[in-house]
Amino acid sequence: MGAPGSSVERVRAALLAAGHPDTIQAFPEGTRSAAEAAAAVGCAVAQIAKSIVFRAGLRPVLVVASGANRVDMGKAGAALGESLRRAEGGWVRDVTGFAIGGVAPLAHLTPPLVLLDRDLLGFDQVWAAAGSPMHVFATSPAELLRLSGGQVAEVAEG
Repeated sequence: MGAPGSSVERVRAALLAAGHPDTIQAFPEGTRSAAEAAAAVGCAVAQIAKSIVFRAGLRPVLVVASGANRVDMGKAGAALGESLRRAEGGWVRDVTGFAIGGVAPLAHLTPPLVLLDRDLLGFDQVWAAAGSPMHVFATSPAELLRLSGGQVAEVAEG
C-alpha cells in the first residue's frame, strides 16, 4: 500500500474509478527500469509498458512503450502532429505528479497526449508503473489503451 495521498494511492484510486481491478504490487528492490521491473515480476522486458514523457510546447506527451524498445521521438511526434522535445525530470514531476521511474500511464496531474506502442498489443498481459519506482500494476494492452485514453502508434526506433 502507498501512503494516503501518495502517487501510488492516486493510481490505485484511478484504476478503481475506471473499473479496473487493483493489481498494484510493491517490489522494494525497485522497478525503476524495464529490466528491473521484468526481473521483479517475472516477465519479458518487452511486456513492461514503460512511460516516457516528452514536451509538445507546454503540453505533456506520454509515450507508453514496450520495455524492449527505444522511442523514436520523430515517429511519436509525427503520430501526434506535434514537434516533441525531451522533458527534464523536475518538469515531469511538476506536470505529471510522478517522479521518473514511477510515471504511471494514468492519473496525471495534467492530462497528457498519449501514444501506446503498437508492439505492446502482442501480449496478453503487460506491467506498468503505478506511481513510484517500487510499484507496478498488471493489465492488458486493451485496458492500458482505455485507461490512458491514448492511441496506438508505431513509436519504436528502427
